[in-house]
Amino acid sequence: MSVGLILYGPPGAGKSTVTDVLHVIDPIFALFKRLKAGPGRTDGYRIITLAEMDRLRSAGLLVWENHRYGATYAIDREGLISALAVGIPVVHLGQTAGIDAVRHAMPGTTWSVVYLWCSREESASRITNRGGTDLSDRLSAWDQTVPLKNADLTLDTTETSPRQAAQLIQELVWTA
Repeated sequence: MSVGLILYGPPGAGKSTVTDVLHVIDPIFALFKRLKAGPGRTDGYRIITLAEMDRLRSAGLLVWENHRYGATYAIDREGLISALAVGIPVVHLGQTAGIDAVRHAMPGTTWSVVYLWCSREESASRITNRGGTDLSDRLSAWDQTVPLKNADLTLDTTETSPRQAAQLIQELVWTA
C-alpha cells in the first residue's frame, strides 16, 4: 500500500518550510510539484502552458485544479502515481475539496492530512518577509481557506517550530 501526505492550510502557514525540514529529516518525504500555468513563482512547480493544461483536462488526467493569483494549478494523476512509486509525496493544498479529490483519485493510498495554521497577521508578516509582492491576494486566499475540522493532525505554526512539526508529522505518517 502506498502512503501520501497532504499539508493543508492558508498561505504563510509554513507548508513549504515544514516540507523542506521533513525532507531533511527523512528524504522519503518529497514535495509533490503541482502543475502550474500562468504568472508568478516557478520554484516548486512543474511549469506548463495553458494549452497543455487544457489537453490534460480534456483527457481526464487532472485530479484537482484551482485558480489563484492569475494562474492555474493542478494535480495530475500520472504525477501522483510516479511520486507514490518512489516515496511519500507531500501535497500542498488550500481547498478542502482538493483533499477529497486527491483521496478519491488514489483510493489505494493511505493519506495523512495535516492542517497547518497561523494567524492572518502572522501570515502577512511571513509573506512580506519572504519578499512576496502580492500580499492582498495572499490574504484574500487566507480568508478563503476553510478551517479543517477532521485533520489527522492540526498544528499552529506560531507555537510549533518547523522541526517539531516535521517530527510530529513523520510520527503520524509512520503510525497511520
